[in-house]
Amino acid sequence: MHAESRFNRKRFIQSVIAKPKPHSRKGDNGVLLAIGGSRHIHGAPLLAVRAAAKIVDIVYFHSPEKSNANLLRKMREKTALFIAVDRKGLQKTVEKSDCVLIGNGLEVNAQNRRLVNGLLKRHPQKRFVLDAGALRVADKRLLRNRIVAPHAGEFKALFGCEANGKNAKAMAAKWGCVVLLKKGGCFVTDGRRAYSNANGNAGMTKGGTGDVLAGLCAALYCRNAAFESAKAAAWVNGRAGDGAFKAQGYAFDAEDLLVFIPKALKAFGWR
Repeated sequence: MHAESRFNRKRFIQSVIAKPKPHSRKGDNGVLLAIGGSRHIHGAPLLAVRAAAKIVDIVYFHSPEKSNANLLRKMREKTALFIAVDRKGLQKTVEKSDCVLIGNGLEVNAQNRRLVNGLLKRHPQKRFVLDAGALRVADKRLLRNRIVAPHAGEFKALFGCEANGKNAKAMAAKWGCVVLLKKGGCFVTDGRRAYSNANGNAGMTKGGTGDVLAGLCAALYCRNAAFESAKAAAWVNGRAGDGAFKAQGYAFDAEDLLVFIPKALKAFGWR
């Protein structure tokens, strides 16, 4: 295990991860745009949005799905923690957001390929976290200074090699990105540094836990550096999973995971 795998949480939180200041105003602690969802998948972006809302002040949401109204209705039945953005308002919302999370529940098709790569090209300095469907359509040449959060299959589809720590570090160095690899826990690397997350448990193999992780990562990336954001998100997500396991055994799901995020953030020192 790499030396980075162990770190002083208190020191890390004080020196790296920004916390809300006493006199903050709405928006000062992060504005996130989440892009995703499809006709059949509305739970994935919902989980990401709900996780992110634990940290940032404002979450915008856009879906390229043609039946957008149905998707939004289903999501609003579960939460009111996001502001919907239509196609006309998308570019302006990207510009005013601190970070863009794209891919959760996104279908893999030509339209979304154009959307993902078009946004990456048009906003080269914008912070992006790419997950799920976005990883299967993204141009690797546009990943510099972005965070990618693949599971093993998505890693192989994106980079063309097996998902392991050695390859993750090599791909991060080659393409100038941060890789948050979800495989047997989390492995985070920027091509130079690496961090293997030791917490978490087998109950976190359930669908949706990766969407929660992506939401946390993007929320933290609104105000912090890429590697540090991914590293902190991996720890907090794993700690929340351990809290859920302690309370319920393996009989927990991604929605249960959300309940334990505040306690995990508090344990991390974000309070």
